[in-house]
Amino acid sequence: MPFQFSIPTTEGPRDIHFEAGETVIFVGANGGGKTRLSVHIENALGFDAHRISAHRALSLNSDVTKISEEKALSGLRVGNSDKQFAGNAQMRSQLRYGKGKQATALVNDFDFVIQALFAEQTNKVLNNRSAIRDGLQEASTILDATKFDTLCETWQDLLPHRKLVVTGDSIQVTALAGEQNYSAADMSDGERAIFYMIGQALLAKTNSVLVVDEPELHVHPSIMSKLWDAIEAARPDCSLVFITHDLHFAASRAAQKFVLRGYTAAPTWDIEPVPEQTGFSEELTTLILGSRKPILFVEGTEDSLDFAMYRARYTDWTVVPRSSCTEVIHSVVTMRKNEDLTRVRCTGIVDGDDYQDEDKAALEDLGIKVLSVAEIENLLLLPNVSSAIAQAEGFAGAELTEKLNALAEAIYQTLDTDPKIEAVVVRYCQRRIDRMLKKIDLSAAKTVEDLKGEFTARTGALDIESIAVKRTAEIEKALSEKDLPKLLAYYDNKGLIPIAATHLKGCHKDRFEGWISRSLQNGSCPQLTEALSNHLPEIEAR
Repeated sequence: MPFQFSIPTTEGPRDIHFEAGETVIFVGANGGGKTRLSVHIENALGFDAHRISAHRALSLNSDVTKISEEKALSGLRVGNSDKQFAGNAQMRSQLRYGKGKQATALVNDFDFVIQALFAEQTNKVLNNRSAIRDGLQEASTILDATKFDTLCETWQDLLPHRKLVVTGDSIQVTALAGEQNYSAADMSDGERAIFYMIGQALLAKTNSVLVVDEPELHVHPSIMSKLWDAIEAARPDCSLVFITHDLHFAASRAAQKFVLRGYTAAPTWDIEPVPEQTGFSEELTTLILGSRKPILFVEGTEDSLDFAMYRARYTDWTVVPRSSCTEVIHSVVTMRKNEDLTRVRCTGIVDGDDYQDEDKAALEDLGIKVLSVAEIENLLLLPNVSSAIAQAEGFAGAELTEKLNALAEAIYQTLDTDPKIEAVVVRYCQRRIDRMLKKIDLSAAKTVEDLKGEFTARTGALDIESIAVKRTAEIEKALSEKDLPKLLAYYDNKGLIPIAATHLKGCHKDRFEGWISRSLQNGSCPQLTEALSNHLPEIEAR
């Protein structure tokens, strides 16, 4: 059975078509009109749709008064168990949500879910009993599973350490370890949420659309996909429309996918389909399309110090960590060349990493800035940044100066022998060689001799000895002149952060980095944020 609804957008109506069993996903940030879109879809599809609201009460009463299946389903779908309202979609907006409150009302329909499940179980058992009594089927025949049976089996697959025990009157939970049963009313939020979702799906009308607003609420990410896989398998006749801000969940589902970029009260939505083959993962593509800010690609990961430092400085940007400088460069180039993404602005920042002036100019042409230090952690070692950290610890005056001098001296001592300096120089030369090799284009060679000649000429132009001598002299000069900023432009050494942790805060590296991240995030040390900002480049989206 095909379904269709139309969404008013900034560029005119957008029609969404899908078949029974297919899924549609809308992803959007807070304020993107997600809940109001779920209401719009529910109203557009009428009684072919059943919406699970994001504003849902999860109070489970297993001792609820038993009523007929017809009344329970009417209460679940319309909001009133009186049979005069059954199937009346026009009354749903008033009875289920309260007049004019479809997007904001707290939906309290868990009792109806329980009542409908009990009633369906009773009716199916009685029908089977009647069939056996009347000789229409053998007593040994395997009876059809009730919806409660399906719910219990699915729930236990997702939560294997627990088991639902359902009788004709109550719902109990038992731990498989042999603990005493307890009432289902005492289940955790997550356990009740899973019960509620499965129950709602099983009780939806045949050949209908289940509209789920924020399916991730109260459900642990590790079982989100498994939950909806099970629900899709149990209801192949139904379609699912998810409206979520969980990018990982959206990327994990096979579906038509759209990004909600904005919403106005007209109502209209700014909607964009998630394209394929962008050069990025689907999750990242969705993040890029859904961002209301320009994109800043940086090195590092989401749990790295790099990410915290960049987010504190560039608050008007969506900062996207891309692990390495190569990935940052690739991301900026890919995004700017992709027609599906070109209307979203972006730029990038990479570590200093010994880039030469010509390399920096080439990166600048691509819209990528280069830090003034070898790696971003070195910013924390610069005098005014270290001073901000030490001042936050209460140091001032001569004591502060002594503290900073001791830190600088400890850094100089890590290069107090020729072999230690040479190790830095070797790494520098290796990077120079690697970058040169990546630039060599031998595609014009027609013979092996041409290939050998071109390769020899190109590699021979790199005088490793001269490069090494020059860099050694630069490092030695910075050391002799006690020029810490200049040294940090050349010096790549992850071991310097533990030294800073010891001298500035008297703690372990992990605690030091944790304090830096928290301070930048919550703004508790504004002098640190300001000091770092002064050393990070000014950027503009292109």
